[in-house]
Amino acid sequence: MATAYPYHQPIEVIHNAYTAQQTTEIASRMGAAKANMRVDKIFTSSFMAGAILAFACAAVSTVNTAPWYQENAPGVIKLFAALVFPFGLVAIILTGADLATGSFMFTTLSTLHHRTSILKMLQHWVITFFGNLAGSLFVMAIIAGYGEILSDAAYRTQTIKFATTKVVHPPWHAIFIRGIGANWLVCLACFLACGAREMVSKIMAIWWPTFAFVILGFDHVIANMFYIPMAIFLGAEEITVGLYIWKSMIPALLGNMVGGGLFVGVVYWYLYLAGNPSPVLIDGSAFGGAPVALFGVNADVEEERSHRESDKTDMA
Repeated sequence: MATAYPYHQPIEVIHNAYTAQQTTEIASRMGAAKANMRVDKIFTSSFMAGAILAFACAAVSTVNTAPWYQENAPGVIKLFAALVFPFGLVAIILTGADLATGSFMFTTLSTLHHRTSILKMLQHWVITFFGNLAGSLFVMAIIAGYGEILSDAAYRTQTIKFATTKVVHPPWHAIFIRGIGANWLVCLACFLACGAREMVSKIMAIWWPTFAFVILGFDHVIANMFYIPMAIFLGAEEITVGLYIWKSMIPALLGNMVGGGLFVGVVYWYLYLAGNPSPVLIDGSAFGGAPVALFGVNADVEEERSHRESDKTDMA
């Protein structure tokens, strides 16, 4: 016998992907979960993310080593490199590892949504940045460096040439602008992955924005944590640690903050969450917990404390 449902009971329709508003809600929830992890877990997760991305960078360095194509058909080599590199971001997102550049979007969203505080957000940025750096340098030195993966003459020449074009040739402002483009696309990939329900869709959502960032030659501060130190390790004469920090790391980092935090995090929060009084349901579930004040005090707890202080004053 067929089951009768009351007409007033809403029935949620499940689509093969979440809506843009639901995707923003999921990204906000992820930002809150990431920011509230234990510090040791954040560092470990970010170490793994930096290491995984460094493996992708090392693979791209081998693909780039094609002198004839570099001189006569550079677009073809960029195409192959752009097709190879996204596996790194796919592995990072699917394993739940933490990139600082992804955090610029995730925790910005959750903070604007009053689920994390500014202090928690900044803490996550700092820990993930240095965790990514540790993971990148570990793979660069131990695996690629002392493992002599890129020590052959052709690989060495191309690696140094690539790093030189990243650090020495462009002006500071150009690297900053390239940083904006890089993390706009990388965080768009992270955002789109939040909207997919199953693995194949997530992989495709991640792959193509990442493909675009690589083929356009933008600057991603975490990826450069492999490329530039690797060139220094191999004896690049024009690049010093100080030059790398001032001319590459700082402008790329600031550009990545703007690209991911502003052009993805702030924009989609404004479009889909700001001013929306109703909770956004994900498969029928609302996010639990009270709102968080921007500087780390739970809003409900602070309100209750204020009432108690007011009551004491009245009694006096």
